[in-house]
Amino acid sequence: MSRPRILIVGAGFAGYQTARTLARLTRQKADITLLNPTDHFLYLPLLPQVAAGVLEPRRITVSLPGTLPRVRLVLGEADADGIDLDARTVRYTDPEGESGTLGYDRLVLAVGSVNKLLPVPGVAENAHGFRGLPEALYHRDHVIRQVELAAAADDPKSCAARCTFVVVGAGYTGTEVAAQGQLLTDALVRKQPLREGIRPRWLLLDTAPRILPQLDEKLARTADRVLRERGVDVRTGTSVKEATPGGVLLSDGEFVESRTLVWCVGVRPDPLVESIGQPLERGRLIVDPFLQVPGRPEVFACGDAAAVPDLNKPGEFTGMTAQHAWRQGNVAARNVAASLGICSRRAYRHRDLGFVVDLGGVKAAANPLGVSLSGPLAGAVTRGYHLAAMPGNRVRVAADWLLDAVLPRQGVQLGLVRSWSVPLDTASPELARMPDDGRKPPGHVPKQSPRRAAEQSTPSEGES
Repeated sequence: MSRPRILIVGAGFAGYQTARTLARLTRQKADITLLNPTDHFLYLPLLPQVAAGVLEPRRITVSLPGTLPRVRLVLGEADADGIDLDARTVRYTDPEGESGTLGYDRLVLAVGSVNKLLPVPGVAENAHGFRGLPEALYHRDHVIRQVELAAAADDPKSCAARCTFVVVGAGYTGTEVAAQGQLLTDALVRKQPLREGIRPRWLLLDTAPRILPQLDEKLARTADRVLRERGVDVRTGTSVKEATPGGVLLSDGEFVESRTLVWCVGVRPDPLVESIGQPLERGRLIVDPFLQVPGRPEVFACGDAAAVPDLNKPGEFTGMTAQHAWRQGNVAARNVAASLGICSRRAYRHRDLGFVVDLGGVKAAANPLGVSLSGPLAGAVTRGYHLAAMPGNRVRVAADWLLDAVLPRQGVQLGLVRSWSVPLDTASPELARMPDDGRKPPGHVPKQSPRRAAEQSTPSEGES
């Protein structure tokens, strides 16, 4: 008798943990296949540190073949209309454009989320998101380049504009990007002084009345104080009304001249789930407390793309956070195994154990087990949490932190990621976009804004 086939689509927090736990539970009693566009799991919470040059990119990427030895990895992306629930097949496209089809007896959808877009004029053309490694590498090169161009500029107005960096969205990501970015640019200008009276300026915008609105108010106040002391211009109740190549028009009517707009307003479920034809809740696939799709007992979903009932808050769904995704992966794996008669199933229920926000250097805000912390102690707890949560590379990450504490950062561009390679409107932020036709010359650039066209002529657009 053939072994049951389990197919997991996506290797983010939910998908990776599902695969790892299933491999342990089934003990080779099932064939487990993981479909993912990359060969690694990306530890997203440390992405701002990659953009700031604290960590090397490979530190936050955990090899799938290296850590999931009993799981078959298939490189590719599920096609937009490629999931056939009746035929129990998933059609995909691999990195070289070839198509394939995978069959399954159990399907776990863990496709995650992508950048959340708002109908703000000019944002799609002039902003960049912060959901994948290519975006972080582009961001680091771009920031370094702007400082270098500003240091050489004769025009004070141009110098100030290049050294003004606008971050929209003061949640986890936006707050950490602004905090780490301010430290990076301050370090850069110590080696390349700007014109007298000009210093790097970071703006952090959010329509909410305070930053980190999803966190305890005390933690938010701590983060706000650290950012303001560092020189970050925090503006709550404010957002972008229009974005142009030369700057952004704010909702209060002020025009800020800038060459950098980082879009961190949140995430939306991967649009792949919309094509399945099952009930959705704000773009998320509705599942029951056991993470099964109603009417499809062989299909499970978890992570950001799944609307999971919050049993601690009746009538609500769990948030789109890494904590939920990681723990849902465990429960999904157990329930898939239970459907094969290996163990008993379990409903998903989770109580938050606290949150951490890394503010760069030794500063952080944290509330482990509800105890609010700030300063170096919070910094130590935050880094300890990340080391414990990472499924690999702990020694390498710790070594990079130690080196960053005692050595100056390397402020160099490597030119690995072009602006047009990381569009804001993409269903695959984990991959850098390539020209549609491989026969086009290297200088060919897809449709882009004037600012991006200008950037294309510069020698570098990426880093590690």
